Amino acid sequence: MVNSRFWLVVPAAGIGQRMRSECPKQYLKLHQRFILDVTLSRLLDSGLFDGCMVALNPRDRWWPDSVAAGDERVQTCTGGAERADSVLAALQALAGQAADEDWVLVHDAARPCLHPHDLSNLVDSLVEHPVGGLLAAPVADTLKQTGGGQPPEVDSTVDRSRLWRAFTPQMFRLGALRCALASCLERGLPVTDESSAMEFSGYTPVLVEGRSDNIKITVPADLALAEFLLAQQDG
Repeated sequence: MVNSRFWLVVPAAGIGQRMRSECPKQYLKLHQRFILDVTLSRLLDSGLFDGCMVALNPRDRWWPDSVAAGDERVQTCTGGAERADSVLAALQALAGQAADEDWVLVHDAARPCLHPHDLSNLVDSLVEHPVGGLLAAPVADTLKQTGGGQPPEVDSTVDRSRLWRAFTPQMFRLGALRCALASCLERGLPVTDESSAMEFSGYTPVLVEGRSDNIKITVPADLALAEFLLAQQDG
């Protein structure tokens, strides 16, 4: 790990339609701070990263009011229509600073409850691995599959024994991830996270088990839950 370099990429170009808010969800407040500021500080304060690239919506008018906007560790670029576009734009923006063999950790802007132990465990588990991987947790709930009708009716119960919930950060070599994302976008493949792009390109990412409280804020009720979880972690 001594010779490894690490970069943080945070796609933050989304508009968060499910939050029913005038501003994107990453700019809603947690304990009087932007969610995005909380997220960035929890990763950057680890001292792990050589730099950070945040991909922003071209119509973003909230970023200048963030604490991170004045942080010399943080750079920004223009993101794209989808997550994969934004991550690829961030990787391309790092050209000239980062090498293809450097590690990049991609983390959701609205996932502010990452525990420091999970971050260190992810890095320690993957730093010697040839591909990389992601934080995840085994599925605990019983899963039902429907036949697609309305109202939905149970078609079958899904075997959950081999199913995991994908979290972030997701950690891969910069060059390999950039090529994987570019290839998938060119072929029109459904890339929902960085791991799926690597999988489409023939790689086998590693699952590193993380805490279930590493939630992504998606709907309004998640704000109160995130505040509670942060208070528990920091208390």
